[in-house]
Amino acid sequence: MNPIKLKLAKLELFCGVLLAVGSCAANADCAYPKAPAAIPDGKTASETDMVTAMTAFKTYDAEVKSFGACLEQETKDKAAGTAQLMQLKTMQTKKLNAAVEELQSKAKDFNEQVRIFKARSG
Repeated sequence: MNPIKLKLAKLELFCGVLLAVGSCAANADCAYPKAPAAIPDGKTASETDMVTAMTAFKTYDAEVKSFGACLEQETKDKAAGTAQLMQLKTMQTKKLNAAVEELQSKAKDFNEQVRIFKARSG
């Protein structure tokens, strides 16, 4: 076989393997939602900063909801037997509870900063 054709064949095989591995990894787990990186300080933040943060929190809330739906689907897809189903449901519930607790904590902190901002802005 021609050396160039051999290299192309190896490259095609390698790319095919990468695609297969990538698609398996994409379906392996539900992505844990990431909270917004920072909460603006209500004492000094501009209205634009607060609106941007509010938008980020709305997106984060939607991601937590999607995470819950993903975990539910993952449980349905992976659970083969009753014992395994209970273990998986317990693990998925813990994951979702952690995400919801983090969301609630961050939202509480953000809402406090919104109150401070509104008090300052009148």
